[in-house]
Amino acid sequence: MKLLFLGDVMGRTGRSAIADNLPRLRREWALDFVVVNGENATAGMGLSAEHAQGILKAGADVITLGDHAFDQKDMLKAIEDEPRILRPINYAKTAPGKGFDLFSLADGRKVLVMQALGQVFMKKPFADPYSAVDQVLKAHPMGRELAACIVDFHAEATSEKMAMGHWCDGRASLVVGTHTHVPTADTMILSRGTAYQTDAGMCGDYDSVIGMEKMEPMRRFVTGMARDRFQPATGAASLSGVYVETDDKTGLASRIVAVREGGRLVGQAP
Repeated sequence: MKLLFLGDVMGRTGRSAIADNLPRLRREWALDFVVVNGENATAGMGLSAEHAQGILKAGADVITLGDHAFDQKDMLKAIEDEPRILRPINYAKTAPGKGFDLFSLADGRKVLVMQALGQVFMKKPFADPYSAVDQVLKAHPMGRELAACIVDFHAEATSEKMAMGHWCDGRASLVVGTHTHVPTADTMILSRGTAYQTDAGMCGDYDSVIGMEKMEPMRRFVTGMARDRFQPATGAASLSGVYVETDDKTGLASRIVAVREGGRLVGQAP
């Protein structure tokens, strides 16, 4: 199976990059399944129902969210109406929507997609992600009903993301980190066959501070004072993520390639 995961979509620029490029990538790379993290797609703060539909129409099979899952209030209802949008599995128990689900391809193959939130350096005290992920993986082993399994771990600390990768090794096709918006250089296949990258990076303008216009973040770092609201940068966008090929019988990865398309990042394609 050929899988593509694209990191955090950042504002209008990131949405445009998805709309302009994802249909072509699906066709040229003969992709079977695409997951996009969209939690910053609406003005850099959450995801609206309208923008979610735009990402899905561009070719995403599933959209994952994150700690800003419900910053856009219409997502509280939209996530109940649209099963292809997933919030973190260890979010508040009363939160609407699901943290994982099984998705069927036209040929009958099934893909499990799951998202969890990290705990280290995060502002809110989220529930234990490891036990939540473990419970789902035990209930849905690859190689039986599943052709592939994708875990999006939305976390701040690189060590926590690495630990999750090893925790899932051999039980997931791909474990990929999101949230910090900077693509890491540790694209690899772990010892038991799970593809891994600590952070997929963002889909947005890299002439920025993690996707935001530079001046206000720099002002706050230099002076300790805020003057304006953060605004998403609007320059040329790069698509960032990972491309993974798996063995349908085992679900394990046979290949992983870091994806860098357009904008300022110099990258490669499968």
